[in-house]
Amino acid sequence: MISTRLEHDFLGERAIPESAYYGIQTLRALENFTITGIPIKAEPLFVQALAYVKKAAAMANRDLGVLDPTLAGFIIQACDRVSTGALDDQFLTDMIQGGAGTSVNMNANEVIANVALELMGKPKGQYEFCHPNNHVNCSQSTNDAYPTAFRIALSNKLVGYSQTLGELADAFADKGTEFRNVLKMGRTQLQDAVPMSMGDEFRAFATNLREELLRIADSRGLISEINMGATAIGTRVNAPAGYAELVTEHLRTVTGLDLSLAGDLIEATYDTGAYVQLSGVLKRTAVKLSKICNDLRLLSSGPRCGINEINLPALQPGSSIMPGKVNPVVPEVVNQTAFYVIGADLTVTMAAEAGQLQLNVMEPVISFALFTSISYMTNACRTLREKCVVGITANVQHAESLVRNSIGIVTQLNPVLGYEITAEIAKEALLTGKSVHDITVTERQLVTQARWDEIFTFENLIRPSFMQ
Repeated sequence: MISTRLEHDFLGERAIPESAYYGIQTLRALENFTITGIPIKAEPLFVQALAYVKKAAAMANRDLGVLDPTLAGFIIQACDRVSTGALDDQFLTDMIQGGAGTSVNMNANEVIANVALELMGKPKGQYEFCHPNNHVNCSQSTNDAYPTAFRIALSNKLVGYSQTLGELADAFADKGTEFRNVLKMGRTQLQDAVPMSMGDEFRAFATNLREELLRIADSRGLISEINMGATAIGTRVNAPAGYAELVTEHLRTVTGLDLSLAGDLIEATYDTGAYVQLSGVLKRTAVKLSKICNDLRLLSSGPRCGINEINLPALQPGSSIMPGKVNPVVPEVVNQTAFYVIGADLTVTMAAEAGQLQLNVMEPVISFALFTSISYMTNACRTLREKCVVGITANVQHAESLVRNSIGIVTQLNPVLGYEITAEIAKEALLTGKSVHDITVTERQLVTQARWDEIFTFENLIRPSFMQ
């Protein structure tokens, strides 16, 4: 039989497992919110950030004489223990919940209070010595503690994501160097365009993704503004004078982040614009990444009845009925991840719009959407790099033969022969199947073989010089 203890709130009494560090309000949340099945412990950086917020609050309250220094010391020690991840299994409330995150805040308050009681040598639940609301939540409201912890966790989570995205961009850049001397046909509207280097194509992928690192840095700057000390709606009710500034300073030290206190705490308590911007950045990157994966799938299509300019690593059989078929499974899974992130951006948008008056109660779903989007994008970037990009090989001779046999190379003759004549050559080549070379040099003798060889060197095909 499970040993329990009785705890109460203003709704009544409930039995809590004696081994649990959480308390009655967390228990009520577990009963009320069974939405995603994903508890906040799935985001350990969020749990850590909650501990940072509670620690900084205890330090500020101690310094201002609001909390007894000894009690504050036990709370600080408890926060340190929670921040290591040792109590992650006690953070069980669902990521999506009603109450604007109150259940998350109380989950943290209860766990920290009971850890502090244990450090004091007191039984769990003897809250007269360390109370979740009166002491751990001193000078706070969910409405400043939750978003502050959320922003700290987001900032730290973006560090890992940026690193992984940067490594993916580097992998594309490395392929750009490897493929620098591979001639291939460029395409627009899925039609032959003009020749290019495969190296330039892959370097462009790298550039495309590296642009996103700057946007992520911008977003981290926006979410570094916090409303800690605003308490319920931004009026600083129940917080001592100077608390907001002092707790922010302690948070800067505890987290190592360049946090700043919002200039207008009433506005900052309901504003979710920074989340909308960050979500938009994630969506933008997802769109770009999905487009790149579309390109990889097209370039590897075939192997005999498609473009087949590159080979993706063969990871698994691709069909239960077609022998020997191998599918571009990694680009496909990254495409699907991107679709999720694009959809999550709409969730953030609607949740941000749904705020009313002095508080946006939809912040839990915003946190769920952003946390999962960052996690999934990080995983997708890592998977794409490790399982696909580093193993891509080029079909060099096939790619060059497509160029030499294409009609698109006729564009190189525009400055020499003029558009009208080159259009006639292209039309004849398309109708007869003859090569542009044979029509131009052998049959019509519009340029000499020597001139042709000068115009159609490898270097001039990938980095054209103007010729007349």
